[in-house]
Amino acid sequence: MLFRLLIFFVFCQVCSSCATWYQRTAAFQEAVTQGQFEQAEKLLQKDKKQAKDKNRILYYLNQGYIEFMLGHPEQSNQAFEIAEQLTEDQQRKILTEAAVLISNPEIRPYKPEDFEVIMINFYKALNYLRLNNMEDALVEVRKINIRLQQLNDKYPDHKNRYQQDAFAQLLMGLIYDAAGDANNAFIAYRNAYHTYQSDYIRNFNLTAPEQLKKDLLRTAYQCGFKTELAQYERDFGIKYTPQRPSPDGQLILFWLNGFGPVKAEWGITFTKIDRGDGAVVFHNEELGLTFPFFWGKGFNEDDRNSLADVNVVRAVFPKYVERPRVYTQALLKYNNLNFPLQLAEDINQIAFKTLHDRMVRELSGSLLRVAVKQSIRYAASKQNEWLGFAVGLANAFSEKADTRNWQTLPYSISYARIPLSAPVNKIELQFSDPQGAHDNQTLEIPAKGKGTQFFVYTTL
Repeated sequence: MLFRLLIFFVFCQVCSSCATWYQRTAAFQEAVTQGQFEQAEKLLQKDKKQAKDKNRILYYLNQGYIEFMLGHPEQSNQAFEIAEQLTEDQQRKILTEAAVLISNPEIRPYKPEDFEVIMINFYKALNYLRLNNMEDALVEVRKINIRLQQLNDKYPDHKNRYQQDAFAQLLMGLIYDAAGDANNAFIAYRNAYHTYQSDYIRNFNLTAPEQLKKDLLRTAYQCGFKTELAQYERDFGIKYTPQRPSPDGQLILFWLNGFGPVKAEWGITFTKIDRGDGAVVFHNEELGLTFPFFWGKGFNEDDRNSLADVNVVRAVFPKYVERPRVYTQALLKYNNLNFPLQLAEDINQIAFKTLHDRMVRELSGSLLRVAVKQSIRYAASKQNEWLGFAVGLANAFSEKADTRNWQTLPYSISYARIPLSAPVNKIELQFSDPQGAHDNQTLEIPAKGKGTQFFVYTTL
């Protein structure tokens, strides 16, 4: 009877743990991919359990995104604020962490990747811009680099490559600029430029957009910063020529393109090495990874003997799988002029690099989890051969990477600035795929005085 119960338990583990998070939410993802946001909203509302359990943060992130795409900025920000608060309140519970050692990380409440936390504030800022609320939009953008600093302070030994967000600094400059504050706009543009030239080129292969350079020269001129203007003219190879303000204002268009990566899993096999100094060492020759575990006073002889029986361990980890973009380039056509949409944030690249940095920090903990499970199997097999067999199967099927992630984020963000010259402006968007084929879309943008307006266009 006990054996049958154990086999049933193993069968349940197989059914529940084989699918990734992306596969388990396939209907919702399909609706989003097809642009059927009302249907996606219904699917999300049906899944009330998700709003109350370990996946609450993901629920509200998705709800915020759906309301954003439906054009409901107030409702979108309400959902994002709940997600933000849950993230801030998130505490690692001792009992949960202990359970992870004999199960897998998916039993924890979902903990967003660092860049996902940052994107909450980005979407909130865009919602405030839609509401023409520049002050609150600035608050959200200011939070981004403060929050990044707080996140990176947790990693004294292994800093993330994602330590500053150049696009957040750029967005701050655009908002200050739109509010008529040239001095603070110049400071934000300058900070963005230097972050692109240092962190972003080295870590994400992304250089400063040309429009940022033009705005940096213009605001330096407006502020009377002659030394800085001359320096940047030399750096950029551009001679600044003052332009008359556009009579019908300016348009800043953000292009949110495609979808960011989804998580799957991969594994590494480790072999035990006897060192003879009281440590149990697991080594992977292919990757050159070695992890010693030193047993202190808290572990008795049975613990040591159990782990000593473990010769080979396979640990699994999350990995990102890229979702290729339909379009790789775009430009705006207006008044017989072309305005390329310039890449300002490569979320796909940031996702891959930040997950790699996290895996370096957490690899030894994952290996210890598998080793502990193996030692439990050994202890069970000493009592009963079939019990040990069943525990071994349960260990194999419960060893699963946490494949949850915020899957409605864009692949990348690009932008362009256009001077408007008519009460109603017809702007053509031309999108290009990797084969060079084009798709066109026409927008009608009414002018709003001499100020700057913001517009978001999304391609799925």
